Amino acid sequence: MNRATISACVITLNEEENIRDCLESVKWADEIIVVDSFSKDRTVEIAREYTDRVIQRPWPGHIEQKNFALEQGTRDWLLSIDADERVSPGLAEEIRQVLSQPDRKELGYTVPRKTFYLNRWITHGGWYPNRKLRLVRRGKARWAGVNPHDHLYADGPVGALEGDLLHYTYRDISDHLKTIDNYTTIASRELRAQGKGCALAHMLLNPPARFLKMYVLRLGFLDGVAGFIVAALAAHYVFLKYAKLWESGRKPE
Repeated sequence: MNRATISACVITLNEEENIRDCLESVKWADEIIVVDSFSKDRTVEIAREYTDRVIQRPWPGHIEQKNFALEQGTRDWLLSIDADERVSPGLAEEIRQVLSQPDRKELGYTVPRKTFYLNRWITHGGWYPNRKLRLVRRGKARWAGVNPHDHLYADGPVGALEGDLLHYTYRDISDHLKTIDNYTTIASRELRAQGKGCALAHMLLNPPARFLKMYVLRLGFLDGVAGFIVAALAAHYVFLKYAKLWESGRKPE
């Protein structure tokens, strides 16, 4: 029986520090597609060392860009990863096993994502296994959700793989804070577009609830000081999202 084929799809914007390691981890794929939003560094130059399928287009939003990348895939299966992620050797072997059995009924597979942050792997607080649907049959899944928190959804049954997708996230706390500022602006704008408002209770109660959930209920304290920082910044994210939503409601149209 013939092996099924696979396209690896990556979106980028100024990812020269990450893109080589990312593409090295998927160079075994039958096709690599990189959708770039006009990076101003060496991202495109490096990507072209691995594939001719480098497409540049303006940034329309996380969901829209990832769906566009999936639509460019021409193989049987599509693997969607971010530039700061790596497919571990164990996960690559599992994916090859899936490809060797094209008669499987599943339309997609989730993978556990393991994040490296503050010089250690974060394995509690909800950050691990943090399963993500990333391997899907072509034409059988779409990205959806609310920007910037996108989710991939399949049209049918989904299986689970055990190999880790390695996530090399924020360089440091300052980088984390920059991302929080950017993402909360997008999230609050999306909530406002949906007609959502913000009461004081959202800012007062939701941030500590998020901290307690991650640090206590999901055992974030087992990750030491790093676990405390992760939970505290998650609470900060929630506070900023609602504070910006409240602020946007007070601005003149």
